[in-house]
Amino acid sequence: MRALVVSGHGRMDVREVPIPERAGECLIRVTRAGICGTDLQILSGYAEFCGVPGHEFVGVVERTPAGDEHWLGKRVVGEINVGCGRCDWCARGIKEHCDNRRVVGIRQHDGAFAEYLSLPAVNLHEVPDAIDDETAVFVEPVAAACRIFEQIRIEPRDRVAVVGDGRMGLLVAQVLRTVTPDVTIFGRHDEKLAVARSLGVAAERGERDRTSGRFEVVVDVTGRPEGLARALEIVKPRGTVVMKSTFHGEAPLTSWPIVVDEVTLLGSRCGPFRPAIDLLASGAVAVKPLVARVAALDDYQSAFADARHALKILFDCS
Repeated sequence: MRALVVSGHGRMDVREVPIPERAGECLIRVTRAGICGTDLQILSGYAEFCGVPGHEFVGVVERTPAGDEHWLGKRVVGEINVGCGRCDWCARGIKEHCDNRRVVGIRQHDGAFAEYLSLPAVNLHEVPDAIDDETAVFVEPVAAACRIFEQIRIEPRDRVAVVGDGRMGLLVAQVLRTVTPDVTIFGRHDEKLAVARSLGVAAERGERDRTSGRFEVVVDVTGRPEGLARALEIVKPRGTVVMKSTFHGEAPLTSWPIVVDEVTLLGSRCGPFRPAIDLLASGAVAVKPLVARVAALDDYQSAFADARHALKILFDCS
């Protein structure tokens, strides 16, 4: 099969590789896959991953192990963490923190920028007819936004800020707006802030005077080292800063304001797929305005270049 392969030090190319054959896993023919910020960071050395990247996808199940035949022919998305099934974390149903986990396109498991990938049936979720392929690619990042609701309670009266106007910021803002109307995106790109406003989300340039408004919850989705510092500038005392940015490198941090203002720092990663599917199917989260381009795998160089400044770039892997 054809796949986009990262070989380290920023090198990647499309090549012929074997179709993945993993015992006990389903074989999925990938139809669409999306480039996200983590994929861009992988090229900079994040997670020291070499192999096929890509973890946001939709596809069709073409082969299954015995006992999972009911998945054949179904259109699916997939949770990206594959637990060992033997440790205490897995016994508690928290495979996201299994010490021996594989992570699709990120850690010891080839990803979705290919014609095929494999996953255990337990990781799969069927896509309803109400969601087309381009929308289904967004299930994984919308699920990551939904994870915030599992970690903290946001009240309808709370003021919420999202720092970062990229693809993830626009998704997080829409998800949080389902529980409180007072959500504001802060960013640096007028065209992306315009997309936020078209989706009904308040949006402001990040250069404004940050002392004039404080928020109970601030989510950093900048994907940049300075994002956390920006979030800490606008959170209220005893507020919560949710950290969604993953990047290669370190973030500078002045810690005393966190102590003095009793701010909670909360790391947040993968989330529940079922609520994400429901939000996309209902239209509560709109994603079509985020899709800038659908590219062929052979156009990976321009696709990755575009993904550094555009919103969402998808691959047609069919």
